[in-house]
Amino acid sequence: MIRVAAVGDVHLGEDNRGLLRPALDNIAEHADVLLLAGDLTRHGSVDEARVVADEFAGLAVPVIAVLGNHDYHSDEAEAVSGLLEESGMTVLEGSATTVDLEGGKLGVAGVKGFGGGFAGKCASRFGEREMKDFVEHTMAAAKRLRAALEGLEHEQPDVTVALTHYSPIPGTLHGEPPEIHPFLGSYLLCEPIDDAQLALAVHGHAHYGSEQGVSPGGVPVRNVAQPVIRAAYATYVLEPAKVLT
Repeated sequence: MIRVAAVGDVHLGEDNRGLLRPALDNIAEHADVLLLAGDLTRHGSVDEARVVADEFAGLAVPVIAVLGNHDYHSDEAEAVSGLLEESGMTVLEGSATTVDLEGGKLGVAGVKGFGGGFAGKCASRFGEREMKDFVEHTMAAAKRLRAALEGLEHEQPDVTVALTHYSPIPGTLHGEPPEIHPFLGSYLLCEPIDDAQLALAVHGHAHYGSEQGVSPGGVPVRNVAQPVIRAAYATYVLEPAKVLT
């Protein structure tokens, strides 16, 4: 049994330093690992990243993160990632990591992802160069996620989880205006998730969405944006048999 805690969209700034820390100090009593699903800062500045580092550094469990669109806003994503890595967090972008836990080996593949929409209502790689760029960005993110998942196969984790910021399914977007669904995620992210038949896929970004969904291939998907889960983190119990309880 592996207890996975997860949260996204905490949007920390310098004026709320220490806001989450009291709820995180005893996290090891409830979880074995903490996943952060992006939008850790408000505007993606290095100063805000220092607040994130102080908030999540030195916890009694490993912390694994992806960045979100807010974390890219100031064009300092590389510096933000580096600072978080220096604080002891693992930041994924088209990459993967494994953690040996008491309940087994956990594999996490992560990518920020991007928009584009979902089957029947999605953007296509056609027309203006700008539209092609939009769709190709998502295609590249999905390709990086697939490569990260394939790389994990050699590590033979007992449980594998995908961590993204953008949603891989429309099911966890219920509550968001349908008009903006193409900017909240893409079905292209779901294809490698279903092909790998993961134990769980975790994302954020959809503040007005719903927590629980399932992929077309039957993979449990959870939207852990903090405005959705309304807590410092949500916890999911995963078994090596890849059953979510």
